[in-house]
Amino acid sequence: MSQSRIAAIDVGNDSIKAIFGKMERELNLPNIIARDTEDRPVIGIEELDQKDPIEGLHIRIHSPALKENNAIYRVGHLAAKASNSTELDPGSSKSQEDQTLVMLLATIALDAVNTFTVNANQVIDTNYTLGTGLPLREVKEGKDAGYRSKLIGSVHQVEFLVTPQHQGKKVNIKFDEVKVYPEGFAAFINLVMDQDLKIINKQLIDKQILIQDIGGLSTDIAVIRNRTVDDDKAQGFNLGVSESLELIREEIFSKYGVELDSRRDVVDIITRKNDRNHIMVKGSRTSVHESTDRILLELAKKQYRLLRNIWQKNSQTEICYFVGGGSNVLKEYLKTLNNNLDGYNIEFFEDEKESIWMMANAYYKLIAEYLKKSEKKEEKKVSQQS
Repeated sequence: MSQSRIAAIDVGNDSIKAIFGKMERELNLPNIIARDTEDRPVIGIEELDQKDPIEGLHIRIHSPALKENNAIYRVGHLAAKASNSTELDPGSSKSQEDQTLVMLLATIALDAVNTFTVNANQVIDTNYTLGTGLPLREVKEGKDAGYRSKLIGSVHQVEFLVTPQHQGKKVNIKFDEVKVYPEGFAAFINLVMDQDLKIINKQLIDKQILIQDIGGLSTDIAVIRNRTVDDDKAQGFNLGVSESLELIREEIFSKYGVELDSRRDVVDIITRKNDRNHIMVKGSRTSVHESTDRILLELAKKQYRLLRNIWQKNSQTEICYFVGGGSNVLKEYLKTLNNNLDGYNIEFFEDEKESIWMMANAYYKLIAEYLKKSEKKEEKKVSQQS
């Protein structure tokens, strides 16, 4: 049997963030898929093997976990260019969607082809130990158990079709263990502990804190007291940034005739360092500030109301940390609202990567610690038997 490899994967509504092995490999893909046919047309096919596989991810997935088995997809950047591309819709449950599993398995397969041995039949057999997560709302509804059972105990096969460098390879993925963590608790772990799960923020350990995780489709607010998530107080809301990003995308198209490929293009316009809130219209640099400000301020007001309501119910809270990709998008609007209104003690992560990769980093810490404990138990068992 192959040695089990760590995979820590955050299937975010905007993009998937994954850390593998001993943190030597990271992958980040837009969470976009598009159904496709087996032979996709490629211009300059003789150059296919010179291109980056991430830019041309074209796969067939066979998995008993999927509602639509053996379907063919464009995934990530390639899917963003397709007219039939799909992103997760507001109100959908991450644990129930085929798209979540397609993204998860495709990302693991991308890691596997660079890690495990390919046999003579172009087949790669792999074993992974997976740490991942679901929104608090779904964990509270007990959906984590069903999600885990879909993955464990079966072999999932990803076949690369017209994909640069990997065409014709098949990856068989078997999970030795799958741990599904509530996202709010994972954010807390990342805040207070380092990669070895040693405490780094002692001042936070015994405080009552809130963690407001703003994602694409939902917002989780975890109430942390006594070093654990208070299940009764923690809440999940069907309010994320995706709908607002879609509104901006539609408004840009209706006003300027500029069609953006995906919500991720809108995020890039809002957050990039240079030419923020500007697009090119017929070759001219054009501001879309009015649209982005109006729509995002409206969303920030709704997010602030959530914060205010939860804080009122947990009046001894000392600080709220805003995390997730949505917090990065709304940061300046939320800061302005807070300065003008209640003046709560709130904190953002100025390092954008730290905020966006927080969940993946937390899952890595948790799954690595689980493996370490499992290995110690096994060693103890062997020593007792000998």
